[in-house]
Amino acid sequence: MITTRLVLAAAEETEDINPLIPHTAEIIISLIVFALIFFLLKKTVIPMFEKAYAERTAAIEGGIEEAQAAQKEAQAALEQYTAQLAGARHEAAAIREEAKEQGAQIIVELRAQAQVESDRIIATAHAQVEAERAQVVAQLKSEVGSMATALAGRIVGEVLDDSAAQKRTVERFIAELEESAN
Repeated sequence: MITTRLVLAAAEETEDINPLIPHTAEIIISLIVFALIFFLLKKTVIPMFEKAYAERTAAIEGGIEEAQAAQKEAQAALEQYTAQLAGARHEAAAIREEAKEQGAQIIVELRAQAQVESDRIIATAHAQVEAERAQVVAQLKSEVGSMATALAGRIVGEVLDDSAAQKRTVERFIAELEESAN
């Protein structure tokens, strides 16, 4: 019975109360709680979020600035490297050119030395040939003289042993031959 009365009382109350429209006390309490929570969030939590947001923004902007500075520094280093590389290439080209010039100069000097050596060898050979020619001419004069003396001795029928006289006769004969040849 008590249960039926409770059910009937609950049924009567449900007929007067609309479930979509809350009670006025609930609306007031909800507005007060909402205002307190909003006030607490606005005073404590939102400033922390704003601070975190500002720090993050500053960090991002600082990172961007640092990245731009690093990029400028890298660009400057690249330009410096490029300039050094161009300088090194120029210096290498200058060294190669100098080496070519030195090589050409060395070749000219070696050719000059070889020409001097060649001239010296030729002069020595000419002198040696001239000395050998003079020796051969002297030897031929001596042999021709002895042959002429022997031949003259056979023609005359006497032996011409006087070597001084023989020598004078041969020299006079050869001198006459040379004069007639010129």
